[in-house]
Parts: sequence; C-alpha cells; structure tokens
Amino acid sequence: MKPSSCSLSDIERQAARLAELATRCLIDEARLTPKPGLVDGRGSGAHRDLTLALMEASARSLTPAFYALALHCWQRPADIALRQQVGRLGREGERQMMQATRGVNTHRGALWATGLLVSASAMLAGEGSERQVAQAAASLAQLPDDEAPKLFSKGLRATRRYQVPGAREEAQQGFPHIMQLGLPQLRHSRHDGATEAQAQLNALMAIMSSLSDTCVLSRAGLYGLVAMQNGARAVLDAGGAQTPHGQRTLARLDAHMLSLNASPGGAADLLAATLFVDRLGDTTF
Repeated sequence: MKPSSCSLSDIERQAARLAELATRCLIDEARLTPKPGLVDGRGSGAHRDLTLALMEASARSLTPAFYALALHCWQRPADIALRQQVGRLGREGERQMMQATRGVNTHRGALWATGLLVSASAMLAGEGSERQVAQAAASLAQLPDDEAPKLFSKGLRATRRYQVPGAREEAQQGFPHIMQLGLPQLRHSRHDGATEAQAQLNALMAIMSSLSDTCVLSRAGLYGLVAMQNGARAVLDAGGAQTPHGQRTLARLDAHMLSLNASPGGAADLLAATLFVDRLGDTTF
C-alpha cells in the first residue's frame, strides 16, 4: 500500500492489525511452555503474584495502547515531539495495565519493547523491513522524553548497581538480542524441523544466553544471571528443546531458576517482541 493511497480508514485498519498482532504475541509468549522460572501453562514459575490468566488479561488491556501508538505514529518522523507523545501513550497504557492487574506489574517491559516496535512499524507505514523497523525504534528510543518519571524502577536500579545495559540500551541499539539472537534462532530451529513451540523456546534460550536480564539480577544477583546465561547456552548446546537431551537440560535450568527464585522476565519480554518482528510480514494475521 503506497502512502498516498492510505485513507483514514486504511490507517485505522492497519493500526488495529498492529495492535492485535502485538497483543497476540504477548499472549503466545505467556502460554509458551515450559519456560524456566516464568509463568506458563504449568503455573506461576518463580512468581507468587502472577498467573497465566492474569498475564493474558494484562496483554489484552494493552491493545488500546498499541492501537494508539500505531495510529499516532503513522508515517511520522522520529523527533522530540513524537518521542514525547509515545512516552505519554505508553504511560497511559501502563496505567490501564495496572488497573487490569490490580497493581501487579505484568508487562511494563513488554510494553516498552513491543510498543516501540509497533510505533516504528507505523512510522514506516507498515512497509519497512525488519532491519528498518528495528532502526526506526532505535531512533525513537535515543531521543529524550522530558516527561518520563524520575523514579528508578527495579530494572534501572539493577543496571546502575551492576553496571550492565538494560531495556533502554537494548532499544537504543536497535534490539540486538532480537535481531542477532532471537530471530535467527527462531527461524533456524524451524528450518531444522522443530515445532513452533520448540523453536520459540530455543529463541528464548538464545536471548537468555546473552542478555543482562535485570529481572534476574534484581532477584538473584550476578550469580543468578550467570546461571541463567550458562544454563540457556547448555540447552542449545544439547540440541535445543526439540531433543531429549535438550529437554532434560531445560528442565534442570527451570529447577535451578526456581531454586533461586529467579525469573528471566526481560528475556520473555524480548521473546514477545521477537515474535512481533517475525510476524510483521504475515498478511494473513
């Protein structure tokens, strides 16, 4: 669809599609089983305040925010005005999410990552390549948002304490854990005959093997982070989630994460965003 041919109704339909796609990716990530330390089809993982039903309700509560981001970013350049508007819409989406979950932080990180990618895709009128979408998201993330809250989140405190990059730096760098690890692993696993769930689990392992996951750092410190990274790498080295050896290795990683009360929520957020980028070109959605 050429930009000149887009009527308001066309743009609204495209924005609704992006919002529905983003929501579906968050739900699919939550349902993916078995994930180490995370909420999935088996239970709440390392979380006492989360359930799969709550995660799904949270994802659906974000659909209006994703729609507003897509609508307001359609064919707009990355500038300060757009960055601040994206920030305002994101914070409103977060308020809606917290109302839906009665104050439980379910998808703050996912809203940041996937929301930026929704915005970036809309900036390119839904026609950009995966690389262009990631670059457009980075151009937005690199701009200041003067209205952003000054209070440190748990994730930001972890990045400062341990001197590691966090969600902000991941976005500003064009989502390297999606573009260089998660997405290639997802597609490589599919090509090698893995089921879709197995391919997604392998993509999660690829992200976990490298990510400085501030959720894990906040709960289990550097020891937990190293355990996560080494454990995820071991799953892939064992053949991935599609092999018996890989499945046993994944089960051991899950047990270790639970023993540490650690949950790789940052990696899960990036897996949902990986699924979003992967499905952008799916015109049947």
